[in-house]
Amino acid sequence: MQIVEKSVEGLSRVYGVTVSSAILTEKVEAKIAEITPTMNIKGFRPGKVPAAHVRKMFGKSIRGEIVEQTINESTQKVLEDNKLRPAGEPDLRPEGNLQDVVEGTADLLFDIAIEVMPEFEPTDLGAISLSRPIYEPTEAEVTEALEELAKSNRTYAPRTGKSLKAKDGDQLVIDYVGTVDGVAFEGGTATDVDLTLGSGQFIPGFEEQLVGAKPGDQVDVKVTFPEPYQAVHLAGKDAVFAVTVKEVKAPVASKADDALAERLGVENLEKLRELLKTNLQSQYAGASRFKVKRALLDVLDEKHVFDLPPKMVEAEFGQIWDQVQDDKARGGLPPEDAEKSDEELEGEYRKIAQRRVRLGLVLAEIGRINNVQVTEQELGEAMRSEAMRYGAQAQQIFEFFRQNAGAQAQLRAPIFEDKVVDLILSKATVSDDAVTKEELLKEDDMPVGYGG
Repeated sequence: MQIVEKSVEGLSRVYGVTVSSAILTEKVEAKIAEITPTMNIKGFRPGKVPAAHVRKMFGKSIRGEIVEQTINESTQKVLEDNKLRPAGEPDLRPEGNLQDVVEGTADLLFDIAIEVMPEFEPTDLGAISLSRPIYEPTEAEVTEALEELAKSNRTYAPRTGKSLKAKDGDQLVIDYVGTVDGVAFEGGTATDVDLTLGSGQFIPGFEEQLVGAKPGDQVDVKVTFPEPYQAVHLAGKDAVFAVTVKEVKAPVASKADDALAERLGVENLEKLRELLKTNLQSQYAGASRFKVKRALLDVLDEKHVFDLPPKMVEAEFGQIWDQVQDDKARGGLPPEDAEKSDEELEGEYRKIAQRRVRLGLVLAEIGRINNVQVTEQELGEAMRSEAMRYGAQAQQIFEFFRQNAGAQAQLRAPIFEDKVVDLILSKATVSDDAVTKEELLKEDDMPVGYGG
């Protein structure tokens, strides 16, 4: 086997590999000699199949396997001998016709194009200074959250008084039969349905037509199914629902008291307030971490300048650009991007791709140097947590993650990143600065030069 370095340009390396046909033949003969004693072919006694017959029957397929094996071994040898850390899968470029190599009439010649990881020394983590915004919820916020909780847990009682007509916010108990062109359709009939007017529970236009209805009223509700609609056969169709109003209930505000707490499974009102305060603290702590992490990433981006693997950048940009084009087609671009040309957008989002790749490499290198690892327990917890989001399919999803290394890698990456960020924050100088809630929750702009 002959390996020569053909070119070195930035992070790109190209190596030429030559393996003579004679060497491949030697490997084929060695393989035939290895498997012949184990062969069991009709017409021959076990273990007594002639090597010539094995060669005739299986020689070409064995040579194909040897060629593939030699290519893999050669690639690994190039990486090990040159102490290279590839930034992605090496690109193999055969010279000539591989079929001739398999036929045994040509040498194996191919180039290995490799993009390597950039060599750089991470900044001194102890020299990093950051400000962490801190905000503590007030008692007034806890009271406001408690009132919202009481409102969302309100009950309903039959409407009484001079007028029994339903108002927006009332809860109705109804029966209905839906028809399209006078024919009842599947799924369009139900009895004793609770419907809160103004909730948006039913298709647009349905609830509004029941405002003013009284118990015992029969109302023909005329609507048009949206386009698109989950039931394709109903999408865009006009329909009539024959509705019978059985009850009209007015909302009864729940009081923020011990009874409310007990209905929610909490010991008393004081404990409920404590839980709400803890929940608010958790929300603000999450926003605080987001801010300090963003500030840290800005510092790391600024302090590291090195060449980026082109293919890695292109892959990252490709994912971003696909999303931009999809948003553009749906009219979902941010206002600041909507008026820009594709050329302007491409320039800005390419810088974002470069930033992401740069920061990914910096965090990976800091993690490597400090031996940051994602444990099997941490990965298992992430797999279970993700699987639980799928309800009845949780076990199936968990098994998918357990058997799919690529899916596991997607879960492992954010865990690794958070652990590296925690490591950096433990070594950096971080000062806690009190801010207002508005300042804490204000959305940050991208760094100058990165567009919107």
